[in-house]
Amino acid sequence: MRSGLQHLRIACLQLGYPPGEPKTERVPRVVGLIAEAAVGADLVVLPELWSTGYFSFDRYAAEAELLQGQTITTLRQTASRHRIHLMAGTFVERHDQSLSNCAVLIGPDGNIMHTYRKVHLFGYESQESRLLTPGDDVTVVPTVMGTVGTTTCYDLRFPELYRLLVDQGARLIIVPAAWPAARLEHWQLLLRARALENQVVVVACNGAGPQEQTELAGHSMVVGPWGQIVAEAGGEEQILRAELDLAEVERVRMDFPVLDHRRIRVESLGSVPRVLPRPGG
Repeated sequence: MRSGLQHLRIACLQLGYPPGEPKTERVPRVVGLIAEAAVGADLVVLPELWSTGYFSFDRYAAEAELLQGQTITTLRQTASRHRIHLMAGTFVERHDQSLSNCAVLIGPDGNIMHTYRKVHLFGYESQESRLLTPGDDVTVVPTVMGTVGTTTCYDLRFPELYRLLVDQGARLIIVPAAWPAARLEHWQLLLRARALENQVVVVACNGAGPQEQTELAGHSMVVGPWGQIVAEAGGEEQILRAELDLAEVERVRMDFPVLDHRRIRVESLGSVPRVLPRPGG
């Protein structure tokens, strides 16, 4: 890990899911892939619920772990070994007597820097919203990469969540996902829109190929603050690499200060965000 980052070197580990691969084999396989991805990278990103499989709903309860459990402990050791920031994707977390879809950002010292429990759980042809409890905490974390926020997959369809992160100072938003191929165009459009309208960098890591009965879209993407695609993966398992100028967000915001022109603000009220109009209309 370089100190005083000017450019951020990113590696998205777009995973495939071999049929019948158990978690006990998948985690060691992914640790090996992280070692490969970490070469020349400052930040390595994993997809949503990669260890269990997003669509393996019958495995959620059995494979849920505490934040201090074996999977995250292994990934903390891996991040420390390779001196990288590691967005560990998400895992099924056993939390406060319930199960959550929890994202974890680990620092190059192996410490947990940030967690995010998915706020918008998916219920369309999915059991996620029935099996898991939504999060209600939307926060950011300062890092050498800039101020970082996290959202997860379906969250992309809720722009107010991204405004909340931007109002807390987010310059980089990381999005682990398990987005289906049937809605690939939505994925590509929403990633660019969230980056463009908020003038942030969006780094999105998706799964790839068949997962249970669903084909995942792949096409992990790094998007700049003008909405430009910096790098995009294909549809198979691969490591997507990109390098970003960390000063670009500030340049874009100074040259085209659209965020300063807002007349409506978004405020979180408990777990329900609401839009607050400007006084007097």
